Amino acid sequence: MSNENKNRVAFVTGGSGAIGGEICRSLAKCGFKVAVGYLNGITEAQSIVEEINAAGGYAIAFKCDITDYDSVCDAKNRIGQTIGFVDTVVNNAGAEAYRLFCDETPESISKTIQTNLIGAMHVCRVFSPDMVSNRFGRIVNISSVWGVCGASMETVYSAAKAGLIGFTKALAQELAPSGVTVNAISPGFIDTPMNARFSYNERDAIKDEIPACRFGTCDDVANAVLLVVSKDSSYITGQNIAVTGGYKGV
Repeated sequence: MSNENKNRVAFVTGGSGAIGGEICRSLAKCGFKVAVGYLNGITEAQSIVEEINAAGGYAIAFKCDITDYDSVCDAKNRIGQTIGFVDTVVNNAGAEAYRLFCDETPESISKTIQTNLIGAMHVCRVFSPDMVSNRFGRIVNISSVWGVCGASMETVYSAAKAGLIGFTKALAQELAPSGVTVNAISPGFIDTPMNARFSYNERDAIKDEIPACRFGTCDDVANAVLLVVSKDSSYITGQNIAVTGGYKGV
């Protein structure tokens, strides 16, 4: 574990998932104390915490429902009391919604927007004031390639992720004078359990469309996060970084 960021604390929402877990591990290896956020995946979150701590890092799991503003406030208070000031937030929590738009309901639309856009807004609203007061902070919003170019069968999800990119660009302008950077990362096809629904032939066809000739990995996304949360990345803000291997020209 590096001592480079030994006094820094990062909160990763959706930290119990495949990509979120790898982001937590990578931050811990770089010396961050990591608050692993989860909602339902307590077993997975605790496993990641144990792995990080066994390797000499520092991590604690915190339950947080990002769609509930009060839950986010409570998580911030508990993290602050247990670990300290959070100078880095990674809004990774989200949920895919794979269905025809004609099959969407007002309830399903609201849930997708709440989970993939409003939740990140809640987290930023709660955690950013302390960053502004301390004149330093890093916010990373995990969007999607579909937020850039859209996807059939994922219309509402695409809209939410596009909104997250727009929110990132706007918030970055507000917070830049206070030394807080805000960037988005848009993964392409990442080889995670969520994409296991595709058949072998479907996966093969998708891979043929990727100029890099391979699927992305959780490491690829985590490495992009490490780039923009670095203290040295103070002049990178308001950007959407595509981690796609060139997929869809993004």
